[in-house]
Amino acid sequence: MKKRKKDLELISSGVRGKRTPGDIAVDVIIYIVFGFFAFACFWPFYYLFINSISNNDLVENGKIMFTPMGVHFDNYIRVMKIGGIGRAAMVSVVRTVVGTILHVLCTSFMGYVMSRQELWHRKFCYRYVIMTMYLGVGLIPVYMNIRSLGLINNPLLYVITGIVGPYNMILVKTYVESIGQSLEESAVIDGAGYTTRFTRIILPLCKPVLASIAVFRAVGEWNAYMDTIIYMPNGKWETLQSLLFKYLNQATALAKMLEAGGIVDELGETVSISPAGVRYTLTFITVFPILLVYPYFQRFFTKGIMLGAVKG
Repeated sequence: MKKRKKDLELISSGVRGKRTPGDIAVDVIIYIVFGFFAFACFWPFYYLFINSISNNDLVENGKIMFTPMGVHFDNYIRVMKIGGIGRAAMVSVVRTVVGTILHVLCTSFMGYVMSRQELWHRKFCYRYVIMTMYLGVGLIPVYMNIRSLGLINNPLLYVITGIVGPYNMILVKTYVESIGQSLEESAVIDGAGYTTRFTRIILPLCKPVLASIAVFRAVGEWNAYMDTIIYMPNGKWETLQSLLFKYLNQATALAKMLEAGGIVDELGETVSISPAGVRYTLTFITVFPILLVYPYFQRFFTKGIMLGAVKG
């Protein structure tokens, strides 16, 4: 017994022994590489922010690189007074929240249905859905179809057209297939139907993969703008992103309009606003909400994607 204990101590000490120079070098390289990637991801947002709060003349000349200069928040105050930006922001928020919730529910239910062996013509239905990932009919047929459904200038367009995602359905289907059948079989014995099994058993067990597809969809909904430009010509249901797209193309005229409003600082001096300042401010206002939501769901990504992509 003593000898065995001594052998275990030797093995343990060997595992936790002194780190070699090679180990330290590998760790340093890993930290440098991942630190560089982290900086590359963080830098664009930091650059947007410092340029949105810096002196507009310096921003227009491209002199703001690492630290803000002549800090002020007049750009945000003035840009928030642009006509329609409040309504557009509300439309984007409602579209993102409602669209994401319905997408997660419908996609997860479809993935659950496709995982059932007893589904009538299961393989045909599954392949038919997957086929839509690779085949597209083009913009004109899609526009004609949407017009025939009465979705032009209709906010239901934002929800209906993306209510199911084939790729996310595959993730949910594979995840559900990796769950043991014993729980569901016990529910069947108790007389539970498909809806009860889905809501009471499958959904609670699928939280990681559902959180992952929720983030994917929320980011897509928040950043979408082409459908608004194409299918919402009257501008009544304009989103924040489509408004940003329009104003970025008209930044010079918008800057002149805002400057004509007479931005005055605390010292009584008129503060100029530049096209570049308008672009940076509008862009940061658009990306800031998703920056707040994304880190919260980040912890679900690894578990959700890995378990949803590997069949146990």
